[in-house]
Amino acid sequence: MRSWFLNPYAKKICFLFCAVPFLLLLIKTLTDQLGANPAEALIRSTGDWSIRALCLVLFVTPLRVITKTPALQRFRRMIGVTVFVYASLHMFCYAGFDMGFDWDDIVKDIFKRPFILVGFMGWIFLGFLALTSNNTAIKTMGAKKWQTLHKLVYAVAFLAVIHFYWMKSAKHNFEEVIVYASILGALLAWRVVRFWKTKTQPLVKV
Repeated sequence: MRSWFLNPYAKKICFLFCAVPFLLLLIKTLTDQLGANPAEALIRSTGDWSIRALCLVLFVTPLRVITKTPALQRFRRMIGVTVFVYASLHMFCYAGFDMGFDWDDIVKDIFKRPFILVGFMGWIFLGFLALTSNNTAIKTMGAKKWQTLHKLVYAVAFLAVIHFYWMKSAKHNFEEVIVYASILGALLAWRVVRFWKTKTQPLVKV
């Protein structure tokens, strides 16, 4: 099973897996299956898939370490870019369907409504991560600086939960918020514990 992750077709399958939600939304859009409010359905769905992909990309490292499968790291970059793609679709749907691409109103709305501002900040951070998710960026920045920059994904996770919470608070519906907050919280907590263990582990003298 571990050798399968090194298969040349593995990344192509991962790409198809990441594209399935978009294809399903496209089919529903073209066949008028989005319900009474298609605009809201698209905004909500693209937002949901953004945070789901974020959970998945943060799950790669714990799964890789726990199962001792280094090859899983091959898919982290692609899934990370997927997060940005769905977040960008989410922003596009908001700007187009909610605001009619009126950029003056969009700017005002971002600074008027905190949950929009938080979501926008998360999208900007994701943009930095997506633009530098290539080997050229690693070579240009240096591995250490690159790794430091990509720790922004943890800030994105925090902002995503806040954005989701404030959005759902209008309808007093927190069930999904609790689920995603718990998943992301557990994934971040695992990293904190792992970091602490590596710092406190005594050096072995040879």
